[in-house]
Amino acid sequence: MARSPVHPAPEQIELPMLLDCLSDPTRLVVVYRLAQLGPGESELQCGNFNAIGAKSNLTYHFARLREAGLIRTRVEGTGRYISLRRNDLETRFPGLLDSILKAAARDAVCVELAGCGRAAAEGKKKR
Repeated sequence: MARSPVHPAPEQIELPMLLDCLSDPTRLVVVYRLAQLGPGESELQCGNFNAIGAKSNLTYHFARLREAGLIRTRVEGTGRYISLRRNDLETRFPGLLDSILKAAARDAVCVELAGCGRAAAEGKKKR
């Protein structure tokens, strides 16, 4: 049986670690894609991110995101499901996540965020 991953409590989420974690484009894409989930969707499987990197590389990024308090990982059988800790982040740092996501969508063309294709196309129209 797999151990449940350790997640920091909301009060343990630290701003410097969170911002450092989001400075990596791959991790920013993961958070952006999780934030774009529609109603009734709250999590994605790890395999949903295979287009943005190799499995071993993504495992490292998921661990960093989890340790920073940005995502929650749920283990079910052999699958791992990832969700954004939006409520915890909003409680700890009101408005921060939305500001980061808006900036990521606006600057998607400049920072070449894979998985932000729709936002990148909208960004080109506005310029």
